Amino acid sequence: MITHLQGVLVESLPTQVTVEVNGVGYEVQIPLSSYDRLPPPGSPIRILTQLVVRDDAHLLFGFMTKEERDLFRLLVQHVSGIGPKTALAALSGCSVPAFKGAVVNGDVKMLSQIKGVGRKTAERIIVDLKDRIGVAGAWEAASAKHALSPEEQKVNDAVLAMISLGYKQVEAHKAIREATGKLGASADVEQLVREALRQG
Repeated sequence: MITHLQGVLVESLPTQVTVEVNGVGYEVQIPLSSYDRLPPPGSPIRILTQLVVRDDAHLLFGFMTKEERDLFRLLVQHVSGIGPKTALAALSGCSVPAFKGAVVNGDVKMLSQIKGVGRKTAERIIVDLKDRIGVAGAWEAASAKHALSPEEQKVNDAVLAMISLGYKQVEAHKAIREATGKLGASADVEQLVREALRQG
């Protein structure tokens, strides 16, 4: 089992990175939440990993935090019908505390907005994970809400608004980031979304 890679970040895209370790380049698929935490290409990096072995491929998934990897494992190992791709989309669609909060609170609507997760899958996630996430997850979600800075909350809300309009996570993230760069920190959620739609 490959549990982490420590080397140099060669290339980074919103969905995957290439990490060179002792002359070997590893292609690692990542969620958007980890992409935000990456150092610039050429920098040293330590990334947590989960190896998924299939008949036709060995796939390496990477995470910049233990919480992301733990949630990925929970989804893949304990929710029937959820594979690595959907688990990665779940982590890209919202933060770990927000996801846990949605599970604990039975928020089917929020979970079903994640790409690849319909209403039935959202209900199954809640049933299969509620006891595993439990009270600690609810507390974590509540405290994380207060821990987000106003700017982070605004960007988060704007990205979720774009996703609800049918944009994919990667596109929504990129559009809001560009809109924020253009309009500055003073823009509100509505202005960011409007600017992102105008650019798109």
